[in-house]
Amino acid sequence: MKKKEHILIIGAGLCGSLLALRMGQRGYRVTLVEKRPDLREVDQDAGRSINLALSDRGLRGLRLAGVEEAALALCIPMNGRMIHPAHGEPFLSAYSGRENEYINSVSRPGLNKLLLDAAEELDSVSIIFNHSCESVILENAAATFTNHATGKTVTMKGDILIGADGAGSAVRKSMFQDRQLLFSFSQQWLTHGYKEIEIPAAKNGGYRTYKNALHIWPRGEDMLIALPNLDGSFTVTLFLPYKDSDYCFENLTSAEKVIEYFETEFPDAVSLMPNLIDEFFTHPTGPLGTIKCSPWSSYGKTLLMGDAAHAIVPFYGQGMNASFEDVVVFDAILAENEGQWETIFSKYESVRKKDTDAIADLAVDNFHEMKEHTASALFQQKRKLELEFEREFPKEYHSKYSLVTFNEKISYSQALRQGRAQDKAILNLLDDGSLPKTLSLREKLRLVQKTTQELLHDDAVAQNLK
Repeated sequence: MKKKEHILIIGAGLCGSLLALRMGQRGYRVTLVEKRPDLREVDQDAGRSINLALSDRGLRGLRLAGVEEAALALCIPMNGRMIHPAHGEPFLSAYSGRENEYINSVSRPGLNKLLLDAAEELDSVSIIFNHSCESVILENAAATFTNHATGKTVTMKGDILIGADGAGSAVRKSMFQDRQLLFSFSQQWLTHGYKEIEIPAAKNGGYRTYKNALHIWPRGEDMLIALPNLDGSFTVTLFLPYKDSDYCFENLTSAEKVIEYFETEFPDAVSLMPNLIDEFFTHPTGPLGTIKCSPWSSYGKTLLMGDAAHAIVPFYGQGMNASFEDVVVFDAILAENEGQWETIFSKYESVRKKDTDAIADLAVDNFHEMKEHTASALFQQKRKLELEFEREFPKEYHSKYSLVTFNEKISYSQALRQGRAQDKAILNLLDDGSLPKTLSLREKLRLVQKTTQELLHDDAVAQNLK
């Protein structure tokens, strides 16, 4: 039997840890290297990680590695968005008309710890912490690291090197600097940043507001969201412009100004956050950006995966799910082409890149939808109709959100095309008064489907003419 290769994986975050676990299960010798300390021994810095929404695509990756049930034990189901409008009472907008479709709030550190523990149980996997990647010798699958404990430099080599080292990837930087690769790279920042604050648990350990929802305070230009944690708390994230606004990170520089802003925009949330001022000024402000690049591989020896290849903004809750789906797609191609690494890398990028580009675009779309449209009357009309379609015709209709979040067999690029066309069809029909109450629900569905197909046909024709 041919000896399996040694895989050097840089980055022990969620993607790198799942990849190391799966490659170890396949019998490869794996070395997983991480620049940070072992998070199982050191508390994570407060205010630095947006809570995660685990859904079907991510669960598929965890299922592949045999840790789905353990991961679900860390989750809180969220059945919909609890919308807190500027005027009026909060209301729940379900994610789907099908009862079994919901997303899960999960702690990033908790899930990462689970994956590290599972990977470390395998004799073939070794994990090294506190080593920062400084540079990569791409054609040799080798990298130079600085050991933070000793300050010394060390070089490690594998038969294959995979960079799962996040949006600030050192592996990607080495590929960018290699003139022979003709490496393309784009990085687009939103004009907004984010800051995390906490709604602590109630004194009895319960929740201060409704537990099983993703809470949103949409305010057009800015937005507050909150996701539940197992300990009764909520992780609250403020998305706000950096500058050029009445309220922005540039001018929220005093406690008085911060209180004025929150009491003006989010009055029902203020009483839930007793440590608002302290956390606002001590927690960092994080940027929000999209990274696209190509190629993802070089010399048949080195590959980018996860955020290192395709970082996205968090507004579809798909960053982690997309990275876990990367592992699923890679694993399937590996199974069919084992040992042929150049072929594996080429097929993987060919299959995957169009989908990661699609979810990146969808995530930006959803940013604007969440902060501007979720509380609008027309949007709520559309959602109400879609929920009715999904309840009455569960096999015939899936909203764009459902296509992206709950249909792991449909690619992101397919979900983008279908979902955008459906949204446009319904909004146009509602705006034109073409879906009156006199039509039955079945008739409305047929009209929406017909209009959607016409839009898809027009888009296909336009693409062919380019």
